[in-house]
Amino acid sequence: MNGWKSGRNAAERGFTILELMIVITIIMILATIAVGQYQKSLLHTRETVLRQDLFVMREAIDQFTMDKNAAPQSLDDMQQAGYLKGIPKDPFTHSSDWATDTCDTLMSPDQTTTGICDVHSIAPGSSPFEGTPYSSW
Repeated sequence: MNGWKSGRNAAERGFTILELMIVITIIMILATIAVGQYQKSLLHTRETVLRQDLFVMREAIDQFTMDKNAAPQSLDDMQQAGYLKGIPKDPFTHSSDWATDTCDTLMSPDQTTTGICDVHSIAPGSSPFEGTPYSSW
């Protein structure tokens, strides 16, 4: 005898509304966890890009200063001299604006002028992973 015609009524053949609600609730909980992990991953990626950009710019400042025996006066000077292909965009502010520190100390005895010696982000906020402000990196 066929199972569909064996006396079962329509309620026995499908899912109840309670079963469907439980499945939907479980799916929503899993989706919420996945979105949270995705956002955390994005933030971690932005922080990694910021650290790498700062490292590259600081290396370029040092190299410019040692090669020219003069510190750069702006990030544009380094770009025009070919030490940077372009001024990177801050991954948090999405702009090419950076805070620069000017130092009076000389890196070598041959250095003739002072100028930029460090660069920082102008992004507000702090890293939730380290608890330090982005502007202090």
